[in-house]
Amino acid sequence: MRVLIEDYKYQAADVTDILHGINALENIEGYVSLNYVGYFYNTELKDCVFILPKVLLEIKDKKDLVFGKYLPEDILNIDNNKAITQTEKNFIYEFAVWIYRAIVVFQNSHKDSNIVYHKKIIKVSKGGRKLSNTFLDILQALLQFNKDNQSFFFFVLRNLHSGYNKINWTSTIGTSSAIVQDNRPVYLNPVNKKRQINFDEELLVIFFSTLNYISEHYGFSADISCNLDLIKGKQFETYLNGLGKVRLQQIKYKYFSDKALELWDLCYAFFDTARQVRTNDTQQEYLLVKNFNIVFETIIDELIGDKEIPKGLKEQEDGKRVDHMYTYKGLTTYEEDKPIYYIGDSKYYKHGNPIGKESVYKQFTYARNVIQWNLNLFMSDNRCDEELQYDKKNFGNIPKLRDDVTEGYNIIPNFFISARLNKELSYKEEIEIANRNHTDFCNRQFENRLFDRDTLLVCHYDVNFLYVVSLYARNNKIQKDAWKAKVREMFRAEIQKILSEKFDFYTMSAHPDVNAETYIRKHFQEILGKIYTPYSNREIFSLALEKDDKYVMDNDSLLDELRKHFYVEKCGIGENLERIIVEGANKDYKTIISSSTTNVLTGVVHKADKDYSIFFKHHASIYTMQKIPSVNLMDVEYFLPMVDGCINGYYKVEKLYFATYKDNGIDYPCLKLKLSEYIKVGNEWVNIIMRSGEVISINDILRMYESEKSDL
Repeated sequence: MRVLIEDYKYQAADVTDILHGINALENIEGYVSLNYVGYFYNTELKDCVFILPKVLLEIKDKKDLVFGKYLPEDILNIDNNKAITQTEKNFIYEFAVWIYRAIVVFQNSHKDSNIVYHKKIIKVSKGGRKLSNTFLDILQALLQFNKDNQSFFFFVLRNLHSGYNKINWTSTIGTSSAIVQDNRPVYLNPVNKKRQINFDEELLVIFFSTLNYISEHYGFSADISCNLDLIKGKQFETYLNGLGKVRLQQIKYKYFSDKALELWDLCYAFFDTARQVRTNDTQQEYLLVKNFNIVFETIIDELIGDKEIPKGLKEQEDGKRVDHMYTYKGLTTYEEDKPIYYIGDSKYYKHGNPIGKESVYKQFTYARNVIQWNLNLFMSDNRCDEELQYDKKNFGNIPKLRDDVTEGYNIIPNFFISARLNKELSYKEEIEIANRNHTDFCNRQFENRLFDRDTLLVCHYDVNFLYVVSLYARNNKIQKDAWKAKVREMFRAEIQKILSEKFDFYTMSAHPDVNAETYIRKHFQEILGKIYTPYSNREIFSLALEKDDKYVMDNDSLLDELRKHFYVEKCGIGENLERIIVEGANKDYKTIISSSTTNVLTGVVHKADKDYSIFFKHHASIYTMQKIPSVNLMDVEYFLPMVDGCINGYYKVEKLYFATYKDNGIDYPCLKLKLSEYIKVGNEWVNIIMRSGEVISINDILRMYESEKSDL
């Protein structure tokens, strides 16, 4: 087997004999560079030649090296190269077949493509001229038959050997004399059953001899689990040169089972095709694809993209064409019914090549065009524009990217995806942020404004080339759909991770006495591009602040101001608000919903009380109220302790019950509160004037706290 690498510059003298019969090659200053990937059978060398993708190359010390170790010209004939390991050889054999299969799948689904060059051997049959399978197809079929039919081989071999070497008593008694010993005849020369010519065995010998040849000559792994005397060396050469075909024709009508007939057909196809490609220079076959980057783009689009994309998005009006697009839930929301368009661009590079500035600029342009298309969908109603009306009807479920209240823009997920060879040469599923100097790119007009139309982010991922090629080549719809769903969630999570490294995200909801829209209009410039409404609940906002040290003071100042009018809690991007409610992250969001309900019981903790310290440190778990208040205790959910006349937060009440306490040996009734989480309303303690045993609302607490704090 001979191996060439796409786009590598070979010295013409090194590859002239290997490229015998293949024209359409580009000669540059004594070099030959192949812009093809695929397979052809070299009739002069009588060997398979594979042109493998340049993804195998890694740039090291300004040299293109296969696996980062070998010069491509050193592995032209891998069978004669002793430096390359057996593991690496086995990988190349298997990888070549996967590439071949991927091209076949591409050709079958793109029959009108002009980048595939395919020629099969023409042979003559009783029905006239017809195209045969390629030689590689036949090799694969033989190998697959061996894998799938081990039980068939075992059954045939067991029947073949049953009864051999048993004594043929009829022949023994009739042809030899016996010696009588102890009144018993003893035969010194018994006659054994003789083996007859068995055509089942001969067919298996031919089949396993063929597998042995395929394994030795082409390197394919073939498990030969039999003890038959195989045909090898010069003898097998005579089979290749015509004897194999003749002998199979002689024993053809000895078989009746379906499996045996199938095996005969496979063996005959092998020797028939091998005979043609070995003896006739004109019977060349090949399957080559020019510009393999188009195939790689098709593979990625098949595995991650959507087929139903608005015409103006995939083929954009400025002449640009987007490689991959699909709809999936947005980055800033957890809600499934809030999808957004993801934009992808596949990059078919040698490992180590950087993303060019032109490519980055195009991705930003794609995103701008998507934003404008989305706005036109909602803002324009031109009845004469058939394309617009079609998009409104079929793609109107995509939410508007701009929030009219905050005038913030949703984040457009945008990414590059390039091929990378797994270091262990494994076909395992693998996708990760590219290991390059620049893994993400940002374009913006204003600092610290994530939710701005001109703030655009592009991430860069590497995908295991081996995995995606093998998945595409298997052409299993269930497997492809399963990976598509998985990889989309992976892309979303990785982009969110990058954003979380650059920004802090908060959830905001206005105080009951604050009109959010009025506040936003009044303070528009301070919060423009920083807040957005990604949720169905339009009263809850997402706030994003950049983490860079130079923004710390401005961000803290903005948060302090916003907290006077909004409940502001830190949360992850796209985090489920319901989960925050359940887990009670720092502040109970039930209070946001029902902050005006009177459900907070007040109590006093004096400085002289023994539990003063634990209340001051917010570690209290029990509060005893010696005088039972005459209020409706059924509504109490929270407890506000006035610690030495001051407050800075309140507790959740886990349980409320009646008990007794002792005073001078006498039991008196009391009210006990089992406390759980402490919810701070501020960092400072502020003094208030209030009685113990009252029931107030959380809104009252916040109002008193802010009022007294402003007087400090």
